[in-house]
Amino acid sequence: MKRRFHKVCTSVKEQSYISYAKIASAAGFSDMNLIIIKATSPDDLPVHEKYIQDLLKLFSISPSSCHSFAISFTRRFGTTRSWRVALKSLILLHRLLRSVQANSPLWTELLWTRSNGLVSLYPCHFKDATSSSSTCSISYTKFVSSYAQLLDEALNCVDLDSKKLENQQHQEEKNETFQEKMNEMGEILEILPQLQSIIDRVIDCYPIGVATKSFIVQSAMKHIIRDSFVCYTKFRREIVVVLENLFEMSYRNCIAAFNIYKKSAVQTNKLCEFYEWCKAKGLCGYYEYPLLEPIPHIHIKALESFLSGMWQLTESSSSSWSDQESSSAFTEEDGRQQQHMIKGIVDEEKPLIDLEGEYDDDVSWETVLESSVSFCHAYNQGDLFSSNGYQQEIMDYEHSFDSMLEIATYKSTAYNPFSQQSYESSYNGRFDHNPLYPWGL
Repeated sequence: MKRRFHKVCTSVKEQSYISYAKIASAAGFSDMNLIIIKATSPDDLPVHEKYIQDLLKLFSISPSSCHSFAISFTRRFGTTRSWRVALKSLILLHRLLRSVQANSPLWTELLWTRSNGLVSLYPCHFKDATSSSSTCSISYTKFVSSYAQLLDEALNCVDLDSKKLENQQHQEEKNETFQEKMNEMGEILEILPQLQSIIDRVIDCYPIGVATKSFIVQSAMKHIIRDSFVCYTKFRREIVVVLENLFEMSYRNCIAAFNIYKKSAVQTNKLCEFYEWCKAKGLCGYYEYPLLEPIPHIHIKALESFLSGMWQLTESSSSSWSDQESSSAFTEEDGRQQQHMIKGIVDEEKPLIDLEGEYDDDVSWETVLESSVSFCHAYNQGDLFSSNGYQQEIMDYEHSFDSMLEIATYKSTAYNPFSQQSYESSYNGRFDHNPLYPWGL
């Protein structure tokens, strides 16, 4: 009885809002609040394109109207208890964010509204009161909350991605040095977790129960899925750049890149299952979905073993140096041990052919060349690593790591019809793609 009473009260309140908006529009009044109310009417029809174009015109004519929209959206989404109104409000916000530039005042006003606590997309406090049963109410409430968290996560990525694009444009004007290249790798390693977090939020938008049959939910899912295509394509392109420069990065960045790559192996499998469910429901066309290439577990293990062996000497030497520098005084015995340690490291780092110490100045270059050829011949014959099959183990390890890198780059040189450029053309010019936004908004 209580649920039915809340349902009736919510329906009457929403219908009164719509009636007021229609009367005010007929009388010649037209403001931001009226447009939002008419665009988010409590029916099963999708958000009409007319209202989106009206709002975009207002934004272009008067940038100050973005503040009015942020306040009206906060009032509409924060006070409703109808899942249709709440979901349409999020779809309206999603469509507008996709259509404006990242430097638009709309972004600034929305971030200001969120920072001042006027609207909360995450955590989302919405709870449906118009469904006939508690099961339906939970189904719609969960989807609205997941969708709101996705948009909140997208707002967090605007500033970071804008700064990265500005740095890229600045670096294109001059020759990039090694330090600038490493700084760029550090910025990419900051953005990749953001993209992975957005992909996780997309997967969380998996509708359940009666929500899967709703036309409005399916309409929202199409916008979510299409933007996830751009997000995955961007992540795939950036991770290839990281893997190509893996051997030049610092130890800390290598570990961060490995953790990102390890998570992408699990995330790609989840995303593949999510896309298969979307295909079965007929959401978007088959040609729109990007080609997902799962990462085998053996490649993760090979990269982990390689990094462990590559940086084992670096960690041991750096730790010993830091311990000695932290002590206040050294004894004579510690000094001798330090000299032996440095001498041992230098001996290990000696080249295979010592041109300065092994030969005198009177020795001709033909003799040195003949010795190097003889050394390479002995190495090829297996004389250096002939015990316990050590040579074969190294060859197998190098072969596995080379094959891992070949597959880890997602075959970037092959032609992929589901690239970002092909995907952007599928909008047919209806919505301009925003290059400053990480997942297509």
